[in-house]
Amino acid sequence: MGGRQEGRNVIITHRGHTPSIDPTATVATTAVVSGEVTVGPGARILDGAVVTSEDGTVTIGEDAVIMEHALVKARAGHNVTIGAATLVGPHAHVNGASVGSSCFIATGASLFPGSRLGEGVEVRIGGVVQVNTWLDDGATVPIHWVAVGRPAVILPPERHDEIWGIQRGLDFMGTVYGVDRGTPMTELMREQSAWYQAHDDDEVAGQEAIAP
Repeated sequence: MGGRQEGRNVIITHRGHTPSIDPTATVATTAVVSGEVTVGPGARILDGAVVTSEDGTVTIGEDAVIMEHALVKARAGHNVTIGAATLVGPHAHVNGASVGSSCFIATGASLFPGSRLGEGVEVRIGGVVQVNTWLDDGATVPIHWVAVGRPAVILPPERHDEIWGIQRGLDFMGTVYGVDRGTPMTELMREQSAWYQAHDDDEVAGQEAIAP
């Protein structure tokens, strides 16, 4: 049986939204799917993966695979789309990003809010796509390299000064947290703590999560 079976308490109603899971999709018993999430036909969410909408929406396309312990997370102002036939590898981090079809997001890769990947993009092991960075169809981010800017410049990590020279203009703090750079951590974390307190009201969903 696809989708969620009774007794598998992994599908969560969060902020008033219950996931919609195609009956041909699979959510492993130790995965979590939470909030305004749509899981398409034939998609697979494997053990330990977390697919969550803290605001906005998550849409996972047909035959996409979210592998073990990956995080796929939407946030305010930054919906997530995972295109059809795309793989998100183990321990990858897709946060507020749009990923096209037939992409390969390898183990430990990180995609930050506002990033956009075209079709057939590869982000190899440990690669990073910074906030508000756009990658064209067929682009490749090599192992542990960093894509930054719009259009993207792809650089090795040892060229940190060049990366930062571009990244500083992409407004990481404003994009991710909605605050100005230099906001004290005490203020930022107080706001974050209050925001995440909404999980106090989470409820385990029933069979209504399985789309007709």
